[in-house]
Amino acid sequence: MKSTLSIAGKLSFLVFLFLLLFVFAMFQGGFLSGFLFFGFLPVFLYHLGLLVYPIGKWEVTRELSNHVVRTGDRVAVTVRIKRSVPFPLYYCVCEEVFPDTLQQVGDRTERHRHMDRPDKLHVNRTIKKIVFPGFRRTIELPYVIEQIPRGEHRLYAVRVRTGDVFGMVTKEHTFHIENQIAAFPNELPVRLLDRVSSFEQGSAPSKAIHATNTNVASGIRAYMPGDKFSWIDWKQTAKKNTFVTKEFEQEKSTDTVVVLDACHYLQTNPLAFEAAVELTMSLLGSLNRQTAQTGFLSVGEKSAYFPLTHDPLKKDWINWHLTSIQPGGEVPFPVKLREEMMQLASGATVVLVTTHMDEEYEQILRRIGRRTKQLAVVLVQASSLISQEEQIIVHQLRSEGIVMNVLTEKELASSMIEVTLS
Repeated sequence: MKSTLSIAGKLSFLVFLFLLLFVFAMFQGGFLSGFLFFGFLPVFLYHLGLLVYPIGKWEVTRELSNHVVRTGDRVAVTVRIKRSVPFPLYYCVCEEVFPDTLQQVGDRTERHRHMDRPDKLHVNRTIKKIVFPGFRRTIELPYVIEQIPRGEHRLYAVRVRTGDVFGMVTKEHTFHIENQIAAFPNELPVRLLDRVSSFEQGSAPSKAIHATNTNVASGIRAYMPGDKFSWIDWKQTAKKNTFVTKEFEQEKSTDTVVVLDACHYLQTNPLAFEAAVELTMSLLGSLNRQTAQTGFLSVGEKSAYFPLTHDPLKKDWINWHLTSIQPGGEVPFPVKLREEMMQLASGATVVLVTTHMDEEYEQILRRIGRRTKQLAVVLVQASSLISQEEQIIVHQLRSEGIVMNVLTEKELASSMIEVTLS
């Protein structure tokens, strides 16, 4: 309705100018008035044609150089416009309509240093390109999206505006074109410290973190995707005419569950949460390389559990989950975690990553510590935003034997992040 009224108004204005010159030419007479009238006639016809020219029928597409990237990467975009009628156009402005998820930057180097100022990395992304198409049927407008933040981003619209040289007739249309960009979290350089484990055949402690005790084979089984090439039992493979791998004694302490606190708090620091997500991915990667089985539990608006299995697809599922996860939910983390306590096996080591700590939190950590073999907590927060209450809770839990790691912008900006698990 609004566009129809706008077109009617502009058409009325053009007709008024035409009639005004026509009346002037008829009553004034002479060469000058006739020259003005016939000189304005082509302009009038051009504006009339531009007014009825259907730019909404243009074929507009968007091409991306990559659909899956890492946080902080760049994506080259090309907006291509094809039109069947080469109507002469003086200018054409193309504007990308960015979603709210892209109104921040995923700076790899600066985001940890500015963790106490989370608003610093918010930006107002605006991409506008102007071109003078003339009679061209195909118009290409390239641009680059820099420093893409973590998450799933949906580019959904391109706004195109054109008009005449005098500005009397302007046309605008929004083309709904959908493209997806997924920015995976970056893995941080993490070193796990002082993890003591014991084997089933003995109780001697071992400072090294191993996937399996590959010196003692307890049996054989069918080959499964993800098994190492060195585990294949060639003698049994030749006898059975199918691939067979050795089974080894598992370490008692190799079952580890990483828990991420994805609940929303009144003073949630978005940059600290981003660092917690990246640290979670890094811990899962390190533990998967160094231990036999690692599970992952995400507790937030919707909890998700990825069990202790050797499924090769589990890593991809976790990566996609960590890509899209955002802090949410109204139920406090301790309450949500009580509902998920059955996922934490009594003989497992639990590594909990969080950005918040309070008195209720302290109670649930004591309960987990009594239930599990070992509990390690990683608190990720800017040093200036760690309250006095949180510092007291951290000190109290340490005195009770719970491993507490506090990672601030100083530790996260270092070349190697050290996390103690025992």
